[in-house]
Amino acid sequence: MALLEDLREQVARIERRPLVPGRAIAIPFGLPTLDDALPDGGIARGALHEVAGSGAETEHGAAAVLLAASVLARVGGPVLWVSPYFDLFAPALAEVGLSPGRVLHVEAGRDVLAAIEEGLRHPGLAGVVGEVPGRLSLTASRRLQLAAEGTGAIAFALRRSPRHDDPALAEPSAAVTRWRVASLPSAPPLPWSPETPGLGRARWRLDLLRARGGEPRSWIVECPDAQGRLALAADLADRPAAEEPRRRVAG
Repeated sequence: MALLEDLREQVARIERRPLVPGRAIAIPFGLPTLDDALPDGGIARGALHEVAGSGAETEHGAAAVLLAASVLARVGGPVLWVSPYFDLFAPALAEVGLSPGRVLHVEAGRDVLAAIEEGLRHPGLAGVVGEVPGRLSLTASRRLQLAAEGTGAIAFALRRSPRHDDPALAEPSAAVTRWRVASLPSAPPLPWSPETPGLGRARWRLDLLRARGGEPRSWIVECPDAQGRLALAADLADRPAAEEPRRRVAG
């Protein structure tokens, strides 16, 4: 309880004007191919979103962290970041546009979910990010979703596990969207030296696993720039989209 009381005091110190309900229902990625796949045209406000890495990324979650940070970089107001340990690397957030001065980092130990929910119930925050190790039950995710709906904040649950095939990552969730991010080799930036990879802008495979009222999709994107914006991989952006079988996702 002492942790939650301290959290309330810290959030109160950085509080600004509450978010205006209905000001914008979503934060668009700015890429039509991504935004058109989402019912609200982007990452919905007042909603819970789950993001996990893939392979080795599942454990340390660097790509998932940067995806969440890049979205929140384009939302005004303070951000609460909750993690079990004090291991957040602020310069990496700044690289994708999220100023460390906007971030209140809380080391919550085993009380991560309680701290996330407490933050989401506070009207002064633009978003809350929680690094969730292990299980996130359907009941717990519903509580987070309801709390986000109440204030209009964007909530990210970053799922971390020692195993990329952890069954806990596939359990039912109330999250509006579920994402998987995998790091890929960057393209060679020098046309005259195609055998020299890894020097270009970093790339991800971005998988939308579930979207309430939407469809699962996958993209190869370049990592966020200093304004928090993704880009389609330069050598793929002008190619016609491959036809993929689609299936409707239950809301």
